[in-house]
Order: sequence, then structure tokens, then C-alpha cells
Amino acid sequence: MRELEEQMALPDFWNDQGAAQKVIQAVNELKLWTVSYQELKTRFQDVQDLLPEAIELNDSELIQELLDSLSGIEKKLGDLEVRKMLSGELDAKDCYLEINAGAGGTESCDWALLLSRMYQRYASRKGWKVEIVDRLDGEVAGIKSITFRLTGPFAYGYCKSEKGVHRLVRISPFDSNARRHTSFASVDVTPIVEDVQVDVNPEDVKVDTYRASGAGGQHVNKTDSAVRMTHIPTGIVVSCQSERSQIQNRETCMKMLQSKLYEKEVNERQAKLSALGGEKKDIAWGSQIRNYVFQPYTLVKDTRTKIEKGDIQAVMDGDIDDFVNGYLKEFG
Repeated sequence: MRELEEQMALPDFWNDQGAAQKVIQAVNELKLWTVSYQELKTRFQDVQDLLPEAIELNDSELIQELLDSLSGIEKKLGDLEVRKMLSGELDAKDCYLEINAGAGGTESCDWALLLSRMYQRYASRKGWKVEIVDRLDGEVAGIKSITFRLTGPFAYGYCKSEKGVHRLVRISPFDSNARRHTSFASVDVTPIVEDVQVDVNPEDVKVDTYRASGAGGQHVNKTDSAVRMTHIPTGIVVSCQSERSQIQNRETCMKMLQSKLYEKEVNERQAKLSALGGEKKDIAWGSQIRNYVFQPYTLVKDTRTKIEKGDIQAVMDGDIDDFVNGYLKEFG
């Protein structure tokens, strides 16, 4: 890292802005490790120095405070251990996280809205920036679909564990007979690869424009500013209505499409390498990955790692680290 910082101090550092940005990114990624490690090392040294004195003075309050600090250090070390597993080609990238309500009408749309809130709170816990790229409201309540852009260290690496179908069981607030309903919503996560050039043949892309819906000003329902792109060879569909003009929405859609195509290429390449190396990981991206039961009992269970949590409120408030970390430890 010292060599990179010396490069940044050179007077001609900014002559090549592309190269300069790569150096800065590399330094920032290294600092994520070194700064965190040094902070934990300092905190541990403080506990090590103060604990014998606290025991000698029989200061129960200070002893408890130091033990709590030790538990916090242990948790942070666990987080660093998980982050160490995020060494894939795409893991350090920002990402798009897309939620789509499944069959089930209003109930599924409401479930998609609850999931969107959960992920926004999870992102907030991580200190990531959250932007809504696209949103389609339900006819009665909730949302049919929503796409976020999550910007922060290793956003894709952490969120890739959330790909798949999420199943909810609860007594529906929309059912006057208070019956239990099962709802589904799918989550897709795509790395943002703006630093990689992906060629897309314009003839392979079908472009549709339509009127945006939801918040955004009076222009929203007067112009066909929203854009949907379909990549015909792969069937990949992306849409955007967050920008104020059709041109901007087209640009965002193209970036999303390029990111999805690049991710597809990387995954196919890794699958071939795994097959050659005899490795096999049982990961079904499109399958049901997690069950959330609100009634008659409360339980969230990951179907891949078998990790369970009974505090449903904490989970819906974004406390999903146990599920994310458990997945990364098992599947990497």
C-alpha cells in the first residue's frame, strides 16, 4: 500500500485519470483491511492492559464493560473473516438489487414491499448508499417490483447470497376472514461493472418506453420517460424510470443490461473452471432460499444453510448478517 500511496503523491499522478482512479480504488480496498485490523488490534490491547487492573480492584462494572468490548472485537473479527472470503472477481463491486412480487396479488405485493424495507435497513447498517432505480407499485398496496442501486464496499459480495425466492407465511391483513396465506417474492442481485466494456449489439435489444409511475414530479405521468430493455438472445429484461428524461433512463438501462451480461459471462466461466477442477457446489439461484413465518409462530429459516432466527422483527429490520455470513462461509 505504501508504494501505491507514493504513486498518488507524484506530481503527474492525475495525467492519466483512468489509471489514477484504479490506484485510488486499490488503496481504498486495502485500507478496508488494514484500518479495520489496526483498530481491532488497538482495542484488544486496551482490554488486555485494563482487565488485570479491573480484576485486582474488583471493579465489576469495568470488568463487564471490558468483556462486552471483547465480545464486540470477536464479532468484528468474524466479520473480517467473512469479508476475506469475498475474493471473487465481482465481489468488491456495487450492485443492483431487484425484488419482484410473485403470484398472489396484493398479498405478494405487500411482501415485496416488506422485503424492500428489510434490504434498505440492511444497507443502512452496512453504511451503503441506496438509490431507487425503478419501482412499480401494486394496484391496491405494496409493490410489484423495485430495483435498488447499492453503493458500498463489497455490496455485491454480501448481497449475492440473497438471490432466489423468499417465502412468507402469515395471517393476511388483507383477508377479512383472517386466514393464513403463503406469498412469494424473488430477489435478483447484479454487480455493477461500469469499469468493464461490454459490447451489446443494438439489433439484439428491444426498447419499450412507457409512462413512469409514483413520485417524481408532474412530468411523471405526462411523458413516456420510463424505459424497458429486453436482450432478445438471453431474455434479460431491465427497466428504469428514476431519471427525469428518457435519454437518462436509456443510459441507466444500458448500464444495467451490460452488468447483467457481464455477470452471466463470469458465472459461466467460473462454472467451466469448477467443472474442470472437479468442484461442485449445490447452489440453485432460482430456487426458494428462505422461509419467513409470522404466524402461528415466528421463525426465519434459510433452506440452504439451515440457519434459523426466531426474532422476526429484528430480521425485518435488516438484521440478516447471520444468514448472509452463514451462506458465505458455506458456499464462499
